[in-house]
Amino acid sequence: MAQLKILISGAGIAGNALAYWLAKIGHDITVVERFSSLRDTGLQLDLRGHGIEVMKRMKLEEAFKAKVAPEKGVQLIDKRGRRRAFFPATTTKDGVQNFTTEFEIMRGDICRILYDAAVKHGAKFIFGTSIEKYDDKGSSVVVRLANGREDSFDLVVGAEGLNSRTRKMMLGPGAKDAARPLDGVMVGYFTMHKPIQQGEEFLATFYVAPGNKGIMARRSHPETLQIYIGGKTHALDNVARGDVKAEKEALTEFMRGAGWETENILKAMNTDNDFYLERMAIVKLDRWFKGRVVLVGDAAWCPTANTGMGTTSSIVGAYVLAGEIGRHCGKGTAEKSDKSDAGADLDKALASYDAKFRPFMDQVQKGIGEGSDWGMSFMSTAFGISLMHIFVAVLAFFQVNIGAMVLKEQVKDWKLPDYEELNEA
Repeated sequence: MAQLKILISGAGIAGNALAYWLAKIGHDITVVERFSSLRDTGLQLDLRGHGIEVMKRMKLEEAFKAKVAPEKGVQLIDKRGRRRAFFPATTTKDGVQNFTTEFEIMRGDICRILYDAAVKHGAKFIFGTSIEKYDDKGSSVVVRLANGREDSFDLVVGAEGLNSRTRKMMLGPGAKDAARPLDGVMVGYFTMHKPIQQGEEFLATFYVAPGNKGIMARRSHPETLQIYIGGKTHALDNVARGDVKAEKEALTEFMRGAGWETENILKAMNTDNDFYLERMAIVKLDRWFKGRVVLVGDAAWCPTANTGMGTTSSIVGAYVLAGEIGRHCGKGTAEKSDKSDAGADLDKALASYDAKFRPFMDQVQKGIGEGSDWGMSFMSTAFGISLMHIFVAVLAFFQVNIGAMVLKEQVKDWKLPDYEELNEA
């Protein structure tokens, strides 16, 4: 059939993965990104389960492995820095992977890999602008960008992440947003200069302090540490999102006196760095599309970092959306042909995408943000943390896979679709 002209908003992991597949099968793909260049920064991510298989189907395994982070496992420490438990990295041959997987990678590296692959297949990227508004006319979507450009597309895809503007426009004025905050849970991310010491390993280190506070430090580079710092507090309720100075001040006040290396970490945080604060939230929608507008990635179904499945869900979801477009709409051709059936075909593709991928996300999101937080309340005390140390030490002694216990890699009774249209392209 004729090429579909598709606009993707957001040059992150989901947007770039989708651009790769759709450009590969011949459609006219434009990606807009509000930042002035590709955001090939960020901290460590991983791929799990079906996400690894999709990466292999993209023929990107070699490029991925060339950038794999060298983390060897995760350790839990106490306020004196003493190791209380250690869980080594695992491989896919071991079944469900542990907290540290064989496919650890920096966000910037995977974003760049997907971007390069999409460009290679003809996807076009426009940086420094975003969707200002759109008008879904049924047979097409007229889009006005922030840079003043206006154009018409067969389909618009929102892939801007948790705080997606496209999602808010799709839901309509006055509609309640689908992002559901996890009652006061927030995490600050940044990197700090700290050269590796003799005998030190590339590990992720968890420290939990009373008062619902915690720190994770992990090393993927010999000169720097990645820091994840935060917990549960309402100290940021009145702080504007993106006001980095105020966010750092509130986080500093919350974390001060937490023990271990907290004071040194706070000192490093309060310098000019790559700090970013995320107010944790889960996104739930009854439907991921409306008319000729569809959502993918965190914009559609953010599962939170608690599941360990954010990156995998984005990669797999983009694959399913592209596969259903390929199956129902065919491959694109630059030759002129009748587009009269494109609307009905796209309707079928979007409905099938929603129906096929929703069981996957229902399992990944199950239990997140639901029920009581008695566990967190228990862990907020020194006594509760001491008992947790004992419990986790026993798990480590018996080599229990803690990743399988707390993360959501095991998606049961769901099979990754096989799309001939994507495989043959």
